[in-house]
Amino acid sequence: MSRAEHTAPKPLTFALLKVLADGDFHSGEEMARSVGLTRTSVHNALQDVAQFGLKLHSVRGRGYQLAQPLYWLETEKITAHLGEAGKYLDLMIVDHAESSNAVLLGRVRQGAQSGSVLAVEWQSAGRGRLGRRWYSGLGDALTFSLLWRFDKGLAALSGLSLAVGVAMVRALHELGVSEAGLKWPNDVLLPEGKLAGILLEAQGDMLGPSAVVIGVGMNLSLPDAARKQIDQPVSDLLSYGVPLGDRNRVFAVLLKHLVAVLQVFATHGFAALRAEWELYHRLQQCDALVHMPDGSQIEGVVLGVDDEGALRMRTQSGEQVFHAGEISLRKA
Repeated sequence: MSRAEHTAPKPLTFALLKVLADGDFHSGEEMARSVGLTRTSVHNALQDVAQFGLKLHSVRGRGYQLAQPLYWLETEKITAHLGEAGKYLDLMIVDHAESSNAVLLGRVRQGAQSGSVLAVEWQSAGRGRLGRRWYSGLGDALTFSLLWRFDKGLAALSGLSLAVGVAMVRALHELGVSEAGLKWPNDVLLPEGKLAGILLEAQGDMLGPSAVVIGVGMNLSLPDAARKQIDQPVSDLLSYGVPLGDRNRVFAVLLKHLVAVLQVFATHGFAALRAEWELYHRLQQCDALVHMPDGSQIEGVVLGVDDEGALRMRTQSGEQVFHAGEISLRKA
């Protein structure tokens, strides 16, 4: 998804937004006392919140109020929903970073443990596949990265991004979103369009060991203004009855299923998840086009994937296997 450029919120702005998160009115005087600054400082810090997808009401005699409550990620609430998966994870939540993947990749080199999770409330330079930018408003999405270490080398990690997609669809089904599905290689879809994206970045040797940072961006709510900034069909969980107030639970359910799938993948590889992935694939047995990195297109019928996650298609030249590219439905 594309994302407009925004500056990072100032720490004071975040502190004030946490006061305002309940959706009630708060006077400038009250907020000034809470942060130990002047009312003018409060006023100045709240001037640009619209750039973060927020609407702020200012009423003389009553103070400031967010048009919609903000549901911040909270470690205690997330942990309460993780169950046994929690013992495999080390969770950190930060207000702002340019990219959760970039930060966590830096920590890989410093010896961060497997299961390290970095969730970012506001990403100013979130990234997707093929250099695309990720757009979301503050509190409207989940943007996080998970580090997982493998004894295997990079050569044995084929199909990992597809395995992550399986985990995400399992989580969505648990949340009651039965319409969720996948599109090769790693888009998570709802009928209206893309719900989430996956970005994997790996470090290590071809023979092992290796470490992978799994970046996830998922739309929880997409107001109309936000949709206009995105260059493809999109959807969100709010449209399927998952309220923003469930943000911490949604995050925990995603993490729980990611842990389970990564443990299976570490032992058995993608082959153990292949049939389930094909069950979720929205273009399975469809007439489709593969858009190759060099700009060419190949027509065929999607047969599925192989044990390494490569796309299998029946074309005029017979069955072909694709390790890179983008697919779309072929128009009649």
